[in-house]
Amino acid sequence: MSQRIVVIGSGFGGLAAAIRLAIRGHDVNLIDKRDKPGGRAYVYTQDGFTFDGGPTVITAPSMITDLFSLAGRNVDDYLTLIPVNPFYRIFFHDQTHFDYSGDSATMIDNIRAFSTAPDHDVAGYKQFTALTERIFTKGFTELADRPFLSPMDMIRIVPDLVRLQSYRTVYGLVSRYVNDERLRQVLSFHPLLVGGNPFQTTSIYTLIHHLEREWGVWFAKGGTGAIVEALASLFTEMGGTLMLETEAAEIETTNGRATGVRLVDGQMLPADIIVCNGEVAAAYQRLLPSSKRRKYTDRRLARMRYSMSLVVIYFGTDRTYRGQDGPALAHHDIILGPRYKGLLHDIFNRKVLAEDHSLYLHMPSQTDPSLAPEGCETFYVLAPVPHLGGDTDWARAAGPYRNRIMAFLEDRFLPNLRQHIVTEHMIDPRHFQDDLNSYLGSAFSVEPILTQSAWFRPHNQSEELPNLYFVGAGTHPGAGLPGVLSSARIADDLIAESVGTS
Repeated sequence: MSQRIVVIGSGFGGLAAAIRLAIRGHDVNLIDKRDKPGGRAYVYTQDGFTFDGGPTVITAPSMITDLFSLAGRNVDDYLTLIPVNPFYRIFFHDQTHFDYSGDSATMIDNIRAFSTAPDHDVAGYKQFTALTERIFTKGFTELADRPFLSPMDMIRIVPDLVRLQSYRTVYGLVSRYVNDERLRQVLSFHPLLVGGNPFQTTSIYTLIHHLEREWGVWFAKGGTGAIVEALASLFTEMGGTLMLETEAAEIETTNGRATGVRLVDGQMLPADIIVCNGEVAAAYQRLLPSSKRRKYTDRRLARMRYSMSLVVIYFGTDRTYRGQDGPALAHHDIILGPRYKGLLHDIFNRKVLAEDHSLYLHMPSQTDPSLAPEGCETFYVLAPVPHLGGDTDWARAAGPYRNRIMAFLEDRFLPNLRQHIVTEHMIDPRHFQDDLNSYLGSAFSVEPILTQSAWFRPHNQSEELPNLYFVGAGTHPGAGLPGVLSSARIADDLIAESVGTS
């Protein structure tokens, strides 16, 4: 039976849910406050350069291509995906680097050449990858598409979680298998890609290792924005309506059910079902009055733990950097600072802006030169920073922090950088709070610790209003492109079950 459905937010979760629902024949309106779709995957274009707002690490590409298959379309007519190798080039403060890839033989050779305890660490890496395959089979293949709406859903998997050592942290589990501290960092940084601290995130997230080994790391020709554009086109071809510069003000309710979305201009969009791709904590607080939030009260939201925020500097240069007079950079570069645990403790626990930093440097024009004018280069550099629950005054701190990062890049990686920058754009935690409506300016919503995972995480179907559903980073199964796309599949399945029994 066809339903009137409003999807709030056109990030990957909202787009995927809207496509799935439109394919089923529902009347779907997808709304977004910004002038382009994509949410966190917004695209900035200026002075001939194209910058992906993020995310830039594309994994599990079949979860994207499946959406086109469901619609009876050929993804190759919309999108070209390019494999990235190495997955990441990881630089250390001592100026050594490690190429991380999905090829076992290459990884073993690299570990043997790099480690201070090569025989132990090669054997440990083999054991670790075998374990991550088992964790992946349970944590992703079996559980990522399950909705976890009942405590019993959690109780049933406890024995599996214990067997897979999910009570350990990612760093703690890695440390059981390798001794070299730099390799421990190589094998434990992945939670940062989904907003987690490796010293606090449940070791279930080591499944990312096997996910990347199984399906690779990819880049879309034209950037991540090309994926957004392809999905938005597919949605409208399926009969959906995309409404940009259309901001939700409140979810209207009657008799314990959501009845529509009131916009900031006063217009009302009636709905039988609402899917919210807004950041879940801010969505509960901003879109539902406190009288409709028996569980997610302001007090409870304030007690939850949230991921870090980010500073991202997008910049273009009037020259290329391909290792001619500096370290050879890859498409994805992880630059680790002198402190690993200490810096993460400052960011996640003390919530202070440290003098040192670790960075992710993205150089997409190395793979796709069309993202920059001829002879130029496109970059973005990302630094994890505390969310707005700390005391940092970003109005005063942003400029000096930007200058420290750019001076560091110039000194270590990009010679004479500052004289070659011809365009630049910067975002900080205020952007995540004000433009992306994210609670405390968190970049990845609810922090992925064990007590905020699966049933303990905000559910895909609201406990308050049975016809309100949530997709995106803050709900189950979590952040990262595969997690967000899984949340859309869960919501679609739940809605299909509900409509079938209504």
